[in-house]
Amino acid sequence: MAEIKLAAAARTDFGKGAARRARREGRVPGVIYGHGAEPQHVTVDSHALMMALKTSNALIRLEFDGKNELVIPKDVQREAIRRFLVHVDFLAVKKGEKVAVEVPIHVEGDLAPGQHILEHALNSLPIEAEATHIPESVTVSVEGLAAGASVLAKDIVLPKGSSLTVEDDAVVLQVVAAQAEAPAEEAAEGEAGAEA
Repeated sequence: MAEIKLAAAARTDFGKGAARRARREGRVPGVIYGHGAEPQHVTVDSHALMMALKTSNALIRLEFDGKNELVIPKDVQREAIRRFLVHVDFLAVKKGEKVAVEVPIHVEGDLAPGQHILEHALNSLPIEAEATHIPESVTVSVEGLAAGASVLAKDIVLPKGSSLTVEDDAVVLQVVAAQAEAPAEEAAEGEAGAEA
């Protein structure tokens, strides 16, 4: 995964008023933590950060005060209705260091013919990977699977250097038969009988 470079500014004002001022100026308040160091408070350009976050588990190099910090976003808070960025927590990482992340699951292939529904027990797969080699997603083939079939975490091929942080037998996807609806006539008869 390529690094995304973002300019940041050190933040010395705290509290709701300072956070609101930063957001009015088009900046998002954030905190960098990790490696046992004191948390560093920063602000980042809102639009640039929003674009960077379109990549899941983005590897970001924040540049501020003549230094730079390699980070991944750990907790992103958004406004409930308009979804703009409110605050972000960054986890400081180093090359070669392993981090626990959740990677989106990409499904490909067609289920077996018939009335089948694919249910996602997990929308993302918890894994541990090297901070500078976090996969953007994992791909799962459901080609030809019929009702009753399931895909377990251990069935998913992980990129080299990654490992599961969930039980091997955790169900990720399962195929279920579509429920047949009762014919309209039977439903009507049932209602008529209840009224009598």
